[in-house]
Amino acid sequence: MTDAGALELIVNQQIITAMKAHDAVRTTTLRLIKNALKNKAIEKREALTPAESEQALATMIKQRRDSIEQFTKGNRPELAAAEAAEIVVIEEFLPKALDEAGLRALVAEAIAEVATTSGKAPTPKEMGTVIKAVQAKLQAASLRAEGRAVSELVKKQLAG
Repeated sequence: MTDAGALELIVNQQIITAMKAHDAVRTTTLRLIKNALKNKAIEKREALTPAESEQALATMIKQRRDSIEQFTKGNRPELAAAEAAEIVVIEEFLPKALDEAGLRALVAEAIAEVATTSGKAPTPKEMGTVIKAVQAKLQAASLRAEGRAVSELVKKQLAG
């Protein structure tokens, strides 16, 4: 996505296509995306940058993952399945998510860079520095990963 306006235009076109296909789940989810982007722009009082749009969508995915967890605990699999279906639609508009093996390699690379910079291997106390390095690498490569997954991997690799 070159700019957030292009993303909104694509979402609007997708809404029309989904409505014509009578795809209720997709239509509803696309409308939620459109509203989230619009609300974020109103809150900011100017157009969103591509990074801000991605952040808004990532927040939507995180909310749905939390809901799935709650619905699963509450023994409501049909509601959890509906949330999972929404995640699939939202992820179409985000950069490709990095798989665990790729993320592990990126974390190892970031740890090595931090070690080179500071002259010694980072300790668990320097976890924040390593996480920032990983996030910078993800952004530079136009990839994404869930923050929780990044922090758990960094913690494991620094502890072990």
